[in-house]
Amino acid sequence: MESLVKDNPILLPLNSDRTIYDGFITVQERDFRLRIVLPPDHKLKRAKLHCSWQLKYLLHGYEPIVKQRLQQSADLVTFLLELKTVLEVGLKSRPECSSIPPPQYYSQLISEMETLGWNKLLFIDTEFRTLRLKAQDSSGRQHILTIKLKSKHPAEGPECSADLPLPLAITWTPQTTLEQLHNQFLLVLESLTEFWDDLDEIDSSTWILEPEKPSRSDTMRRIAIGNNVSIKVEVDPRHSKMLPECCLLGAEHVVTPLRNKLNSNMHLWISALSVGFVIPIVLKLRSPIRCVTTLAVASPSTRPVCMSGFERCPPAGRASAPFLESVLTAARYVCIIKVFTPHSIHIQHTQLAALYTTRSLLRSERRRVC
Repeated sequence: MESLVKDNPILLPLNSDRTIYDGFITVQERDFRLRIVLPPDHKLKRAKLHCSWQLKYLLHGYEPIVKQRLQQSADLVTFLLELKTVLEVGLKSRPECSSIPPPQYYSQLISEMETLGWNKLLFIDTEFRTLRLKAQDSSGRQHILTIKLKSKHPAEGPECSADLPLPLAITWTPQTTLEQLHNQFLLVLESLTEFWDDLDEIDSSTWILEPEKPSRSDTMRRIAIGNNVSIKVEVDPRHSKMLPECCLLGAEHVVTPLRNKLNSNMHLWISALSVGFVIPIVLKLRSPIRCVTTLAVASPSTRPVCMSGFERCPPAGRASAPFLESVLTAARYVCIIKVFTPHSIHIQHTQLAALYTTRSLLRSERRRVC
């Protein structure tokens, strides 16, 4: 009994028979509520343990070991020593349980969420440590910012992660709030808007082979450009319209001519246009994408038509909006453009007025596609 009281001074017997003990056991300067009910013969094999929710959570997965220690321990003192050893292992495997935040932590968190707006909160765990905040970029895409707060928040900076093509760099000081953190995230999204716009255009107007379900962090696309031949492009998120890393995949007798064209025509790359629009120009392909559209600028009322012979080709209207947008972008940067492909597009200086009249067609196409 003396050893029990010495090792566990706040775990006390509740009856004269000493069959019920209630109180706390201390592990790594943390106290856990525990009640032990022994049978009349004091045999640990038939003892019952009643734990607080913190202790139960910490012992999750260790129940067989605790039961084994009950079966093998000679007395209560020995069992409690074994139980503390198990708890120490559990605390090491669950760093989030190593310390409980003070009450100020929770009041500070609630205050910051009220300032940020509860409508931006998608998820918060039961320990108020992990939050998921939603954000929207200027193009209307939805994003999620995951924040893992430390117990000393806001003195200690949180761990932040998101589905981005670049590492998420966040500036944090003890005075930084969740609202300021969310605003930093919005600035990061805005810097990547053009990159995602270009990739969305590629996804909507080309036949993407890989990845099957692109995420916002993916910078690679493998695009079908012919029968059994494709091109893998790695787009730089910081400079999405610059020449990407390109790798042609397919049979050597098919890939070699395309590789030669790629190497000899790199000077044709137009940084004002998107990757999906310029690649066919550089490679001089017949049907480089799943749906190729052509536009008669002399007759702006003419609707775009699908000229591709590919299977699984979507309606022409699906790809026409990005295509027209690319043409209009080119017209803004240059006065004379001559792009020679099998479905040649000739934009002369005198035809710019007719080209700009296609804006209404572009808007109607967007509405129809959406």
